[in-house]
Amino acid sequence: MTKNEYDLNIDKLIKWAYSYYVEDNPVATDEEYDKLARLCLAYEQENPSLSHPNSPNKRVGGMVLDGFVKANHLSRMWSQEDVFDTKELEDWINRAKKVNTNLEFYCEPKFDGASLNLIYENGFLKQAITRGDGSIGEDVTNNVKTIHSIPLQIEEKGLLEIRGEIVIKKADFEKINELRLKNEEAPFANPRNAASGSLRQLDPSITAKRKLFFNVWGVGENSLDFDKTSELMNYIYSLGFAKPPLQTITSTVDGIEEIYHEIIKQRDSIEMMLDGMVVKINDIETQQELGYTVKFPRWSCAYKFPAVEKTTKIKDIIQQVGRTGVITPVAVVEPTHIDGSMVERASLHNYDEIQRLDLRINDEVIIIKSGDIIPKITKVFHDRRDGSQEEIQRPTNCPKCDSELLDEGTLIKCQNLDCPSIVTNSIIYFASKNCMNIDGLGIKIVEQLVREKKIYDILDLYSLEYENLADLEGFKDKKINNLLNSIKNTKGVELHRVINALGIEHIGEVASKQICLEFGLNVVNIDIDSLIALDGIGEQMAKSFVEFMHVNKELVLKLLEIIQPTVEEKVEIQENNFKGKTVVLTGTMSRSRGLIKKELEALGAKVSSSVSKKTDYLIYGEDAGSKYDKAVDLKVSTLTEEQMLEMI
Repeated sequence: MTKNEYDLNIDKLIKWAYSYYVEDNPVATDEEYDKLARLCLAYEQENPSLSHPNSPNKRVGGMVLDGFVKANHLSRMWSQEDVFDTKELEDWINRAKKVNTNLEFYCEPKFDGASLNLIYENGFLKQAITRGDGSIGEDVTNNVKTIHSIPLQIEEKGLLEIRGEIVIKKADFEKINELRLKNEEAPFANPRNAASGSLRQLDPSITAKRKLFFNVWGVGENSLDFDKTSELMNYIYSLGFAKPPLQTITSTVDGIEEIYHEIIKQRDSIEMMLDGMVVKINDIETQQELGYTVKFPRWSCAYKFPAVEKTTKIKDIIQQVGRTGVITPVAVVEPTHIDGSMVERASLHNYDEIQRLDLRINDEVIIIKSGDIIPKITKVFHDRRDGSQEEIQRPTNCPKCDSELLDEGTLIKCQNLDCPSIVTNSIIYFASKNCMNIDGLGIKIVEQLVREKKIYDILDLYSLEYENLADLEGFKDKKINNLLNSIKNTKGVELHRVINALGIEHIGEVASKQICLEFGLNVVNIDIDSLIALDGIGEQMAKSFVEFMHVNKELVLKLLEIIQPTVEEKVEIQENNFKGKTVVLTGTMSRSRGLIKKELEALGAKVSSSVSKKTDYLIYGEDAGSKYDKAVDLKVSTLTEEQMLEMI
């Protein structure tokens, strides 16, 4: 086979694979495909340097992995703010209109799967990372290379993150479960679980057999030059990614509602599971101005489908003890299949709600579930009672430690600080990713350490030694050393992470950062008035913080002494040429634009992605393109990289 013949055969093979795996419309028999694939593989083995980067032979799965390594996203993968009805949608739009009253919306289906980030560099797929906590995920590159709807090579040469959802089509999901049952394996509960489980197989050849599908929904790090999300996404689809159905652009609430109800109408006929519709503000400059909350972009939301209602029966009420000692009742219900998953429990919030609903054991009830929202009981069928119902009594003793509970009406609390649940949950929270991120200290490990009386509080983590753990079931040499090293690595972390990890009621990550930046190590001695004086800190938050520090001052001081956290100094940015200025970067620079962006932001500049009348400076390199032209038209000051450095 000559190189020219090989290229022609590979083009044919790629088209056949795309028709089968992506379009679900085979244009060749399995025998024809396998025969041509073997011919191309023989040529590739003889001429490895001439093999096509998108060859389907590279998608069959490589060596089996021992496990997945952690990997950092180039830019954060955000969650979506959920809205559930027209009123919530209008509230979200009105918040956005504070920045721009002339809004246009880009709407498309929201697929229900496993989020994935693809990193392309110089046109080649460099890395594929699961969403994880939004900053760090797992490297699943070997598995992703088996998915035919993900190009291994694209025309775009710049560094580019492409975000999307890994899903399994409904028909393929049924086939997978049929095979699992035949092999006496437990079937997957729903396509989302099947997609996530298939993506995280340690053997890539198993992933290759699962016929996974990638739906792109956005980008992360990039140097692309577009004014509208719709234009940006059309370019992404042109690189070889599948375009989803039922997309639309509209400038009215009625227009959003129209496409929303059209998607609901066609939901069952669409090949993949949907759980709502994504609404984005189309103008990228407006997106930049709106920015982000701690969790969500302010310019995008998920308009979730209506809640699914089912009737079931109450079997029992169990009590959960939170890290602050609050007792929360949870209803155990007859297993009920709702929207792709089996529901066996429902939230009740508190015992006042049980009284309001007049809920009893053996009552028939309506339970609703919407997207990822915890199932909730909305109605009790009092007229269906047959005499077998039992009244639900308010608990008087803690289900974990049996100590007497404090009943304050709405809240029922365990005040025993040695209660295993309070100890366990506070340590679990302390070790979680968004707090101290102690790898290897998961829920079951914490429960085991508390149960075996190896630790009694957070401080005890830092006195753990190898000998304390060696006699525990499941603790081998590597596991012990990894855990001890992970605990040791928390020393010297930022002060605000330590404060956030304490789990102070009403005090989250943002408030912790703000308080620590203002007061430093003096956080243990702040008074309520000083806290309330901070922007965004209310009276309830201040009281909660001060009361916690009063009760736990000794523990916190010991913890800070052990950890020796890094204290961020509040630095006032000195006057300079870029302080308070809006800057746009474009073209190829001598250094990464990301580094230049960070330098300018450190000088107090706001770096935007698009040029407008509000732009103070456009800084440009080679191949500046349309942004430069727009800046000239708008009479925005333009600077070369050298001129920028001189001004700095």
